[in-house]
Amino acid sequence: MKQGFKKTAALTMSAALLAGLAAGCGGNQAQDGNNAGGGAEGNQVTLKIFQFKVEINEALNRLKDEYEKTHPNVKLQIETVGGGADYGAALKTKFASNDAPDIFNNGGFREMETWMEHLEDLSDQPWVKDIAPVAKEPMSKDGKIYGQPMNIEGYGFLYNKELFQKAGITELPKTLSQLEEAAKKLQAIGVTPFSNGYQEWWILGNHTFNVAVARQPDPNQFIAGLNDGSQKFGGPIFDDWTRLVDLTLKYGQPNPLTTDYNTQVTNFATGKAAMMQQGNWTQVQINQINPDIKVGVLPMPINEDAEANDKLFVGVPNNWVINKNSKVKAEAKEFLNWLVTSDIGKQYMTKEFKFIPAFTNITASESDVGDIAVDIMKYTSENKVLSWNWFKYPDGAVQEFGASMQAYIAGKSTKEQMLADFQKTWDNLKSK
Repeated sequence: MKQGFKKTAALTMSAALLAGLAAGCGGNQAQDGNNAGGGAEGNQVTLKIFQFKVEINEALNRLKDEYEKTHPNVKLQIETVGGGADYGAALKTKFASNDAPDIFNNGGFREMETWMEHLEDLSDQPWVKDIAPVAKEPMSKDGKIYGQPMNIEGYGFLYNKELFQKAGITELPKTLSQLEEAAKKLQAIGVTPFSNGYQEWWILGNHTFNVAVARQPDPNQFIAGLNDGSQKFGGPIFDDWTRLVDLTLKYGQPNPLTTDYNTQVTNFATGKAAMMQQGNWTQVQINQINPDIKVGVLPMPINEDAEANDKLFVGVPNNWVINKNSKVKAEAKEFLNWLVTSDIGKQYMTKEFKFIPAFTNITASESDVGDIAVDIMKYTSENKVLSWNWFKYPDGAVQEFGASMQAYIAGKSTKEQMLADFQKTWDNLKSK
């Protein structure tokens, strides 16, 4: 997957590269982020950050120490809720209990609309000019920017290159039948083809479900049709998509509904399974378990159309936003500016978080971001990408979709019942 890629070259997520994906308070801050300020007139300030990305929690707390060294009057209070937990529900609880954070995460699109009354306009911030074009869309409204994109991410089937080689898989599968043949070859050498973490609603309701939506001729039009009643769930694409889900079950480990995210990743990283549906956010955890593993990314084929299948799902996973009613908005803006302009912030974004930067002023080498991101960046540069759409769904729909898919996986519903459940969920939630 890395053929033709210069390993020593710096990989810049430039505006030109990313363009193909697209269908005040900080004014007096030091641009290099090295000012030792923070806190008005030397007063001690606590900046509450509530974030969902469990993969970077450890590194984020190391970054906290770095920030507090140069901003001695600011204390960062970081709370992470994610993985199997429902970040959105936890965030609503925070606001309802008068414990609202100063900085939190928002996925954009419909989620931005849901939280708009709490979002600070960040259009005047110095980093806005450096946002890659595709990363602006989720948090843009009426020409204004309400969030700082966290990063660029992509997903598909991660695969263990050594196990593929051992099984004699010389051509990477791009059709459903080729994927099944690869699975049979892996089974023949005693390796479980798929590690499925189907205990997690988000793996199913966000990422797996998105495969069917993103493969629609026009995903935005499809979603609009669901909203106005002119479109229903079903048809050839959802039929093909169900066959892909069935294939992962046929060639997956036992008890996928009791396999959580950590177990899924561990099974893959330790070589117990050769593939798993995940993205570059798993790189840090995989490296911690097995630093020598060689990982690539495969598309998720739903039929025999190799060209249509040969794409990865790429988007902005989330954004940093500021609570407009926070009493420490100036400090919150200063932190976000430091995060993407200081040398330390940039280093953590690429080398520690293993992020693909969403900013044109931040470069990342292959050794910084890891094998998974390199494949995603290669697909991106070739414009072989499909969209992320779950932030456009009605609030609460992804959790319901995940539950409906779990019922199907458990054999408690048929494909037709699952599709009917999808429709009922959308119709019930779309006007709320």
